[in-house]
Amino acid sequence: MKFIKTNIIGVVLCLIIAATAKLLEHLLPFGSIVGTPVFAIIIGLLLAYVNFSPDFKPGINFTSKKVLQYSIILLGFSMNLFNVIKVGGQSLAIIASTITVALVTAYVLGYKILKIPTNQAVLVGVGSSICGGSAIAATAPVIKAEDEDVASAISTIFLFNVIAAVIFPTLGNIIGMTDTGFGMWAGTAVNDTSSVVASATTWCSMPGHDPKLALDLATIVKLTRTLAIIPITFVLALYKTKTDKSSDVQFSLKNALPSFIIFFIVASIVNTVTNSVLAGNESALSAASSLFSFLSSAGKFMIAMAMAAIGLNTNLVSLVKNGKKPIFLGLVIWVLIAIVSLIVQKATGIW
Repeated sequence: MKFIKTNIIGVVLCLIIAATAKLLEHLLPFGSIVGTPVFAIIIGLLLAYVNFSPDFKPGINFTSKKVLQYSIILLGFSMNLFNVIKVGGQSLAIIASTITVALVTAYVLGYKILKIPTNQAVLVGVGSSICGGSAIAATAPVIKAEDEDVASAISTIFLFNVIAAVIFPTLGNIIGMTDTGFGMWAGTAVNDTSSVVASATTWCSMPGHDPKLALDLATIVKLTRTLAIIPITFVLALYKTKTDKSSDVQFSLKNALPSFIIFFIVASIVNTVTNSVLAGNESALSAASSLFSFLSSAGKFMIAMAMAAIGLNTNLVSLVKNGKKPIFLGLVIWVLIAIVSLIVQKATGIW
């Protein structure tokens, strides 16, 4: 009861902000491009200047840290590893290439040349190359990133999400891409799921294109790309554990692989096994799919709550003042990912 009394006010505030953000996504014509998490962090940033009672602080901090981790676990229920491996195998070379380029660029350009703080550079790198806000959400607690680092990375990713969703279909037409090629390109070079879907949907609605192929392919490729969260967070946790000089804790697998990542993997395995076992039983499979869809949707909503909390904990003036370098880094990474995706497609004969 003490825990509930301490945290309930702050958690409810974040829930109200997330619900408002969800409403804005559905009501505004550009809402699907922006997405609920981005609306939530924007509202949080604006409300950060309201003089809330100190009683709100514990719940806000709990939401930005623990609720964020719980949300990642629930997202695992949307992962069917068999389907992703079967259909997404063709995109693995592109995904591996773009992620490698993004992370190397984040380290060399961001950390070494621009002198961006390590955690901020890492978050921009993983957000650009893996799956936008979800990757940032999964990585932040592993590398012990501050809320302002997360807010800066989310803002950067959001900027290029919007640009990509608007210009990618037109660019694809100009360079003569096929439906398959554009699906691969959108799935690997657009950051966040909402913008991948928006971009592919626009492409499919254009004259002369298959009404479904590019969208289906982009979604599957995006899902395959999302799975890179698992090895990336493990490697980062391993690196953080071995290099954290502020701690005298010795390295162990438990320290290197956070429990929420383990449960994320377990959730994806449960979804995969359940779909395989119930394949011949349509009613049971439908019930299980509905449950997993609900859990995944709850996870996405909880990410919006966490983004609201991060916004509430962030100084917007400081974010804008220090945001030029991360935005430039995000631009360079985004352009490189888009180019590398096209080059690998050409080299492998996909497009």
